[in-house]
Amino acid sequence: MALDKTLTCADCNQSFTFTASEQDFFAERGFTEPRRCPSCRASRKAARGSDGGGYSDRSGGGYGGGGYSDRSSGGYGGGSRGPREMFAATCSACGQETQVPFRPTSGKPVYCSSCFQQRRA
Repeated sequence: MALDKTLTCADCNQSFTFTASEQDFFAERGFTEPRRCPSCRASRKAARGSDGGGYSDRSGGGYGGGGYSDRSSGGYGGGSRGPREMFAATCSACGQETQVPFRPTSGKPVYCSSCFQQRRA
């Protein structure tokens, strides 16, 4: 088993511990070592999430929150997909025209935001 490593954050230059279990987790998934400390990763993740409209953008989960992901081109950072493609649909509950972030398939109900929230509650 690997030993804990002390790394230096690329953003704040503080030292942080990359534990043996984290190293194993990263190695299993083919991820590189983190370049940022947990608090800087969390800050970057929060900044990314604020412009995502509430939908997952697959550009990364960051450390500790939504899993480890390294799908963006820069490791644990940035990369914006741009505006999300929206599709016109008719709400199955109220009949109102709405926009949804997926291509509706026939036979499956589609709901506007307010009907979706009511069904979710």
